[in-house]
Amino acid sequence: MGWWQIDTDALANSRFLVSPLAETVAALQTLDLPRAAHPGERAWLAARLPAYRARLAGDPIDALLVRAALGTSWNADFVTPTPLGECERSFEEELDQVRVTPPAAAVADLSVSLGGGPVPEPLRSANDLPHRMAELLAWVWRETVLPTWPRRRRALEADVVARTARLARGGWAAALDELCPGKTRWLGDGRLQVNTREYPPRSVAGGRLFFVPVTPSRGWVSWEGRERFAIVYPCVGVLADTEGPAVPSALATLLGRARAGVLVRLESPKSTSQLVALTGQGLGSVGRHLKVLLDARLVRRRRAGRSVLYDWTEAGAALVRAQSGPRSGALGAGAGPSE
Repeated sequence: MGWWQIDTDALANSRFLVSPLAETVAALQTLDLPRAAHPGERAWLAARLPAYRARLAGDPIDALLVRAALGTSWNADFVTPTPLGECERSFEEELDQVRVTPPAAAVADLSVSLGGGPVPEPLRSANDLPHRMAELLAWVWRETVLPTWPRRRRALEADVVARTARLARGGWAAALDELCPGKTRWLGDGRLQVNTREYPPRSVAGGRLFFVPVTPSRGWVSWEGRERFAIVYPCVGVLADTEGPAVPSALATLLGRARAGVLVRLESPKSTSQLVALTGQGLGSVGRHLKVLLDARLVRRRRAGRSVLYDWTEAGAALVRAQSGPRSGALGAGAGPSE
């Protein structure tokens, strides 16, 4: 397995970061290997995949470039640049990191992503690979990511809030464990497993460490020398269920469907921004629903570090579970003793 040695200074200087470019690369990976991880991703693929395939069919060199760059075990480094610093950058600013890659360096990166094998022609002799990849990523951003970027961004921010709250409650081990399920986990003694491949350990001592969430079910690691390291990981569950938990009809009648939809999602603590991402409701609407639920003592509010989280009180849990479970004492078929 591959793991990084992380000292206390690196952890102290680390941060979560939203990256439009990482989101776009993850979208490209999903389009190129169209395996939907959940219903929301399946619907997105159905809407966007035909145009993507038509785009590659119209430019065979771009199609060959994508196949080479998104290797079976490693992405070409120039496609997944490590964030430059703690300040979030626009998509165009991040894309410049791809554009300014020297063509010879891009070819060398492709050789690595191809497992050390030869880079096929016409890629090997092309002098515009970084520009081509940047243009393709710009197309993916414009046509497949940007139309839903506000919702995606809410989901990313909600994930960061949840991770930060977990960090405040349980420390770094709790916050970093299972960033990418089955690939990353905290090993103890300052060691973080970053993948399951037999790569040599790497020291992050003295460097900056970034954790970058994306909404597609993709993830990777990257680094720039000994100064900057990044782990790109999929959001946990934020977009996995576009419908959310079922709202019992009696509960919807009692509270209103929108307010009941907020309540049923609070079995585990969530922030206002998470609820906005999960419900699709506006920030003001969610805030008003939470105030009513707080006044009714169905939910409670707790501070976790700099975040405020909401979850059920005993009364709220009893109300939701009473409406969600089987109705006791009902008459009709199946009401008698089972045989």
